[in-house]
Amino acid sequence: MFDETLSATVAAARADTLGEQLRRTAARHPDKTALIDGDTTLTFAEFDRLANRFANALTGCGVAPGERVALLSRNCWQFAVTAYGAARAGAILVPFNFVLTAGEIGPLIAGSTPKLLIAQTGLVETAELAVAHSGVGVQTLVEITEDLSTAPAPGWLPYEEILATSHDAEPPTVLAADDPIRIMFTSGTESRPKGAVHSSRSLGAEYLSSVVEGGMTGDDIDLHALPLYHCAQLDCFLGPDIMLGATSILLPAPDPATVLQKIAEHRVTKFFAPPTVWISLLRSPDFDTADLSSLKKGYYGAAAMPVEVLLELQQRLPNLQLWNFYGQTELAPVATILPPHEQLSHAGSAGRPVLHVETRVVDEAGEPVPVGEVGEIVHRSPQLALGYWNAPEQTAEAFRGGWFHSGDLGVFDEGGRLRIVDRSKDMINTGGENVASREVEEALYEHAAIAECAVFATPHPKWVETVTAAVVLTAGASATQEELRAHTRERLAAFKVPTVVHVVATLPKNPSGKILKRELRQRFGESEPVSF
Repeated sequence: MFDETLSATVAAARADTLGEQLRRTAARHPDKTALIDGDTTLTFAEFDRLANRFANALTGCGVAPGERVALLSRNCWQFAVTAYGAARAGAILVPFNFVLTAGEIGPLIAGSTPKLLIAQTGLVETAELAVAHSGVGVQTLVEITEDLSTAPAPGWLPYEEILATSHDAEPPTVLAADDPIRIMFTSGTESRPKGAVHSSRSLGAEYLSSVVEGGMTGDDIDLHALPLYHCAQLDCFLGPDIMLGATSILLPAPDPATVLQKIAEHRVTKFFAPPTVWISLLRSPDFDTADLSSLKKGYYGAAAMPVEVLLELQQRLPNLQLWNFYGQTELAPVATILPPHEQLSHAGSAGRPVLHVETRVVDEAGEPVPVGEVGEIVHRSPQLALGYWNAPEQTAEAFRGGWFHSGDLGVFDEGGRLRIVDRSKDMINTGGENVASREVEEALYEHAAIAECAVFATPHPKWVETVTAAVVLTAGASATQEELRAHTRERLAAFKVPTVVHVVATLPKNPSGKILKRELRQRFGESEPVSF
C-alpha cells in the first residue's frame, strides 16, 4: 500500500511492543513507584531510563536484534530492567531456572546459543560450569553483584558498570509485534524443558487477559516472591503490573516469615503463590500476628487448591478474594481463570477460558467431545508462542490441526467451566482402571494430619501401575499408613486407594512451587506394594 520508507515510518508510530508498554506507563506515571527491591526503589521514569541504558549497553556489547541474552538470577530489580531493556534492543531474553545444575543448564545454553550471559552473585560458578558443559562460547559475561563494593568474578563485567557506561537515548531498533523477544523454557516437571518462543504480541494479549479476568488495577501493590524466570510470576503479574502502573515488591524467595512481613510493611494488596506456598503461610507461626488487612486479592496456580485449604483461607482471611489461574508456558501462560465467587461452589475447577483464549476438549481424532466427557485440552489464541526454539517437529506435533495440544486431560461442565482431570502423564492406569491423582490427593487433604501430599504411579507386577502417595504431616501430628489408607477407602473406590503411603519430611518442588512427581516416581518406584 505504501513504499518501504513510509511503511517503516507508520510502523514506528504504531509500535506496540514490550518496550512501548513500559514507556507509555512511565509517561503516564513518571514519579510513581514501580519497583521495590530491598533498599532499592525505582520510579517508572527511572525504570524506563535504565531499560534504555541496558538496551544501548547490549548494542555496545555487540548483541544484535534476534540474538539471545541468557539470565540466571533470582528476583531483583536488574531482572526487570534486563527483561524490558533486552526487548527494546530486539534481543531475545532466555531466563534459566536457578536451581538447575550446571549439567542441566548446559544443554539449554547449547540450544539457545546466547551472545551474552548474565548471572547473579552466588550463581556465577554454576553459570561458568554450565557454559563449559555446553561447549558454546559466550561472548560477554555480566555479573549482578549483590554488594557494589565487591569486584565481579574474573572475566565478568559488573552489571552496574555496563549501565553506567551506557546512555539514556531511546534505542533506534523498531520491532514488529511478532518478532521473538523471549524463550521461556517449560518447567520440565515431566521431561526435558522445551523453549517456547514468545513475542510482544503474545505477551501483550496475555497481559490483557490477566488484567481483565484477574481484577487487576493500577492501584495494586503486588508482592512477587515466586521466581520471575517462570512465566506465571513474570507474565501473569509483573508484566500486567508494569502495563497498568501498579507497584511491585520483589523478593528473592517465598520465605513465609518474610512474605508476611512485607505484606504488612508495604500494605500489599495482591499476592500470587501456588497452593504449597499458601499452605506454608497458613502454617507459619507469624500468620496470626502479621497485619494482613491490606491483602484483598490472592491468586494461585500450578495445582488445584485443596478444598480444606480454601475453607481455611476464607475463615482466616475473610476479606481476601481468590482467583485460580490455569495455563501453560506456551500460552504465556494463562488459559482459564476461576473467579472469586465460584471458588467454593466449583472448587477444583480451572474456570472458563480468558478473554484471548478459545479452548476445546477433544478426542484422539481432534474432535470436540460432549460436555461431561474427558478429553485432551487444546487452545487457539494470540497468546500462543510462535513455536519451540529450533524444534520444528515438536512444534508441528504440538500445533497439529491448527490447535495447541496441551497434554492435559480435562472436562467441561454445563456452565462452560473446565476441570483438569490430570496431566496425561499423571493419569494412573491400574489394572485397566484410570485413576486421577488429583482426586486421591483431595481425599487425603481431608485428613487433619495432612499438610501436603502428592499421588503418583509406580510400577506393579500385576496391575502394571499402582497408586502411590507421599505425604507431609502437619507439625505435631501423627498418622500411620493404614490409617491414611482407611481414610481414603471411606471416600474412594477401592482401586483408587493408595497401595503405599510414604510419610516424608518434604516434597520435592521446583522454585515455582510445582511438586516434582518425576522425582517421587524415581525415589519410590521400587517400593513393595501392600495388598488391599
